Amino acid sequence: MGKPKTPPDRAGTDDPAGGDRDPARLLQRYRKAKDRRALWEAHWQECYDYALPLRDAVINQPTPGEKKGDRLFDGTAADAVDQLAASLLSELTPPWAQWFGLAAGPDVDAAERDTIAAGLDTVAAVLQSHFDRSNFAVEMHQCYLDVVTGGTASLLLEEARPGEPSAFRFTAVPLAQVVLEEGAEGRLDVSFRRTELTLAAIEARFPGAEIPDSLARRGAEDPDARFAIVEAVVPVRRGHGYHYAAVLEDEDNDQAVLAEGRFGDTPFINFRWLKAPGEVYGRSPVMKALPDIKTANKVVELVLKNATIAVTGIWQADDDGVLNPANIKLVPGTIIPKAVGSAGLQPLQAPGRFDTSQLVLDDLRARIRHALLADKLGQPDAPRMTATEVLERSTEMARLLGATYGRLQSELLTPLVRRAIAILRRRGEIPELLVDGRLIDLQYKSPLAQSQSQRDAKNLMTWLGALAQLGPSGMQSIDAAAAARWLGRAFNVPAEVMIPASPLVALDPALLAQADAMLSHLDPAQMQQLALGIGTLIGHGGNPPAQPATRMPAQPATQMPAQPATQMPAQPAGGGGHV
Repeated sequence: MGKPKTPPDRAGTDDPAGGDRDPARLLQRYRKAKDRRALWEAHWQECYDYALPLRDAVINQPTPGEKKGDRLFDGTAADAVDQLAASLLSELTPPWAQWFGLAAGPDVDAAERDTIAAGLDTVAAVLQSHFDRSNFAVEMHQCYLDVVTGGTASLLLEEARPGEPSAFRFTAVPLAQVVLEEGAEGRLDVSFRRTELTLAAIEARFPGAEIPDSLARRGAEDPDARFAIVEAVVPVRRGHGYHYAAVLEDEDNDQAVLAEGRFGDTPFINFRWLKAPGEVYGRSPVMKALPDIKTANKVVELVLKNATIAVTGIWQADDDGVLNPANIKLVPGTIIPKAVGSAGLQPLQAPGRFDTSQLVLDDLRARIRHALLADKLGQPDAPRMTATEVLERSTEMARLLGATYGRLQSELLTPLVRRAIAILRRRGEIPELLVDGRLIDLQYKSPLAQSQSQRDAKNLMTWLGALAQLGPSGMQSIDAAAAARWLGRAFNVPAEVMIPASPLVALDPALLAQADAMLSHLDPAQMQQLALGIGTLIGHGGNPPAQPATRMPAQPATQMPAQPATQMPAQPAGGGGHV
C-alpha cells in the first residue's frame, strides 16, 4: 500500500490531526462507532441488572431516585462483584499506600544508580501525595466495578484548577457515555464521550467557549434544559500526542466547537478485563457467570413463591351451597359453617420440595462465587495466618489474576502514571523526566505486584541458609552488602536508608613494598590468617565487617595451619633424612 493521501479539506496544511479536527467528521465517526457498540448494549444492560443494579443505566438515561433491582431475587452475584472490586482496589492500587515507584533504567551506569535513587523516590512520593489527596480511590473503585461487570471501564484524569488540594481530578465514565475505538497497536486510544449539560454547566466546564445564540436563548428560557456534547480524543496522524475537541451535538448547531486542544497523553484511560479476538470491548467475569446468575435468580423467585404457598396455604372445599368462600376470613376464632356430610374447608398439599431447590441453589451460588473469584480472594476463615500461609495466599492470588493483572498494568496503571507525571511536570512540581523504561523505569509496588518479589526473596533466604550450613567456606562466597541491598529493593525499602555500594579500596604502592618486607618474616599460619583478613576487608569496601571478621578467620587460624606445623616438620627431623 502506498502512503495515505492528505484529506482534500486539509491539503497543504501542517495540521498533524488532519481531517479529524473537522467537527462534522468527528460527529460522523462518533455515530458510526456508536452503531457498532449497539450490539453490546443489551448484553451490558443484562449484566448490570443482575450484578450491579445501582449502576444499570446503559441503554436509557437514569432517573434520579428511581427504584432499582426490582428483577433481582438473589444477591450472590452483586455481593461477589463488590468483593472482587474491593480486592482489586486493595491489591492493585491500595489507598494511602505506595503502589508504584520510579527507578533507574538499564541504560544508567551502575555508579549513578544510587545517586539518582533518592531523587526518584522523592518524585514518586510527590506523585503518591497527589493521588492520596484526590478522589482517586472513590472513582477507581467505581471503575473496578465497571470492569468486573461490563468488561470495559473508562477513567478520566483531568488537571484540577489551581488552589485545589490535588492537581488531579478523576471521573469514572459510565459505559452509557463512552464510545471507544481500537487503534492499530491494539490499544483503546480513540475515545468519545457524550454528556448532557445545562447552559451553566457548559460555561463552567468550558470557560471562554463561544456559545451559539440559539443555545444561549434556550438556556436562558429554561435553566434546566440540557444540551448534548460529544468530547473526542483522537491520536494525531503524524507524530505523537492526541487531539481533543468538544463538539455541540445539536440540530441547530451541529458543528459548534466549544473547546479543542492537544494532549501528550490521553486523559481517557480505557481498560478491559479480557479481550476476545476481533472485538473492541472487553469481556467480564459476570458475562461468564451470567447463565448461572440468571438461573439462581429464577430458582430463588420460585422458592419464594412456593414459600408463600407453604405459609398461607391453598384450601379446598365442597361446593355444598352452604360454604361461601367470599365470606371466609382465616383468622383465629373464626367459625366456618359447612353442610351435613360435607368435608368443609381442607388444606391442599403443596407439590414443591424445598430440599431439592436448596441443593440446586447451593450449587449455583458456589459456581457464581467461583467464577467471580469470591471464594479465592475473599477474607480467609482462619483469623490468624502464619507467614507461610500468607505467602501461599499471595501466590494463589497472583496465579488467578496473573493474566488480568498483565492487561490492567498495560492498559490502566502505566498510562495512569504517565498522565499524572505529565500533569505535574507541566505545573513545575517535579523535574523534567521521561519514563521510557531505559533511563527511568516504572516499578509497581502493590501487594499483587510484590508477590513475585516475595518469592524471589524467599529463594534467596533459602540459599543463604543452605550456605550457612556449609560453614565458613560457604559463607565466603557471599557479598553480604550486595545481598542486603538486593533484599532492600525486593521489599521496597527506600533508597535513602540503604548505604550505597562502595568501590574497592585502592592500595598505595609504598605500603605494598613495606608490607612485602613484613610478610617475609611470617610463618605459614600467620600468612593464611592475614590473607583471609585482607580478603574479607576488601570484599566489604574497606570497611571492617561486623561478625564475619571475628568468626570466619578464627577457625582456619586454629585448625588448618595447626596440622602442618605439628606433623609435616616432625617427620623429616625424626626420619633420618626422609623427604
